[in-house]
Order: sequence, then structure tokens, then C-alpha cells
Amino acid sequence: MRSWQIERRKRTRHLIELGGLVVKAGIADLTGDDRTMIYGALLWMAEKLKNEGGDHARDTWTKLGKMAFEMERPTDPNGRVQPPQDRA
Repeated sequence: MRSWQIERRKRTRHLIELGGLVVKAGIADLTGDDRTMIYGALLWMAEKLKNEGGDHARDTWTKLGKMAFEMERPTDPNGRVQPPQDRA
């Protein structure tokens, strides 16, 4: 496989994973899958991150995301929490 094909597949997987987060967070359902509204919300987030309150928003959103990922982490049959998956 050529290097450009590998890079294209990596990019495609990355974009699919990002879209999955929109669905996982319930945003698609809450907006009625209105892409204009979702895009507007993402633009609002980007603007928020650029402004002086951006660091606070980044910290808050990171903590919320970590908590959500922790809550959905499966346990094994012995009740132990499985190690986190690579989310990069």
C-alpha cells in the first residue's frame, strides 16, 4: 500500500472517531442531526477557546470528558477496571 493511502486511511479513521464523539455525547440526537446547528456550536467552542476564558473552558471540558470516559470503561468478570484504550 502506498504511503498516501495509509495517510488517507489514518485521516479517515480520525474523522470518523471525531464524528463518533458527536453521537456519543448525544449532540446529534439533541439537535435533531441539524448539521448547521452542530457546526455553529463547534464554531462557538473554538471561539471560546481563543478568548481569555479559554484555559478555564479547556480545563473544565477536559475534566468532564475524562469523567465520562472513566464511567464507560468496562470491567472484567472479576470486577477489575480494564485499562484505558488508546484514544489518540
